[in-house]
Amino acid sequence: MIAALTGSGLATAAGLNAYIPFLLVAMLARFTDVVDLPSSYHWVQSDWAIGVGVVLLLLEVVLDKIPVVDHVNDVVATAIRPTVGGLIFSATSSARNLDNSAWMRHNPWVGVILGVVLAGVTHATKASARPVVNVSTAGVGAPVVSTLEDVASLGLSLIAIFAPVLVIFVLALMAGVIFMIGRWLVRRRRRKTSLQPVLT
Repeated sequence: MIAALTGSGLATAAGLNAYIPFLLVAMLARFTDVVDLPSSYHWVQSDWAIGVGVVLLLLEVVLDKIPVVDHVNDVVATAIRPTVGGLIFSATSSARNLDNSAWMRHNPWVGVILGVVLAGVTHATKASARPVVNVSTAGVGAPVVSTLEDVASLGLSLIAIFAPVLVIFVLALMAGVIFMIGRWLVRRRRRKTSLQPVLT
């Protein structure tokens, strides 16, 4: 159960920013005893993986705050965020000192699938909402929303590792937010559609 909560929280965080949960897990595994990754995932804590993760995080932090460029970044991240979500869910759910789940260690594909789905849904919501935010705020909202997403990704990652039981409440809150954003997008689209005949 704890393994699933940890993996779920990290995968959802990866849907907002793939590199924050990846680097957090990598650094904790490399420099502390908090995360003990199985041997098949030891490459995550290697010098090259951490180095590449840092460079990609810096790029993400900058590019995601520039209107229009953030949309291109989201398109590119459509493959990256779910992939990292699946990877990080599988790696941490079979980590020996987080839950010692033998079943998850022997069935890593379950973690991969769940991680891809959670990160994918979170990413799709983020990518759908961002253009609307940019248009409705003339681009001013991009850096603000991006910063909030980064903070949420870091916060959720820390909760997933250090207080995984709280992940249930955070995911419930995020599901509510995603539902509200979805309703807002649908209403906005309907309003736009109903105004088109009047404008023409």
